[in-house]
Amino acid sequence: MGVGVSVSEYVVACQEILNQAGLETRLHAYGTNVEGEWEDVMDALKQCHERVHELGAPRISTTLRLGTRTDREQSLQDKVDSVTSKMQTGTG
Repeated sequence: MGVGVSVSEYVVACQEILNQAGLETRLHAYGTNVEGEWEDVMDALKQCHERVHELGAPRISTTLRLGTRTDREQSLQDKVDSVTSKMQTGTG
């Protein structure tokens, strides 16, 4: 906030941190999906905030949507594949 209309420089800095942390990411037009262990994700997000402040942003607003499950393993790709396969077969 307060750094102009383009934030791509800050997104790049965070992408680098997330990649260095070994997290699975999917960049899209309105954010980034991040997949990994809870502690690793939270630590990387903290590092992102610290880095963006270092780059000169006086205020940062991050919106998180978190999902966990205990009944089975499911990756981001699994979720996409499920929808894609239903679209191809015409079932919903």
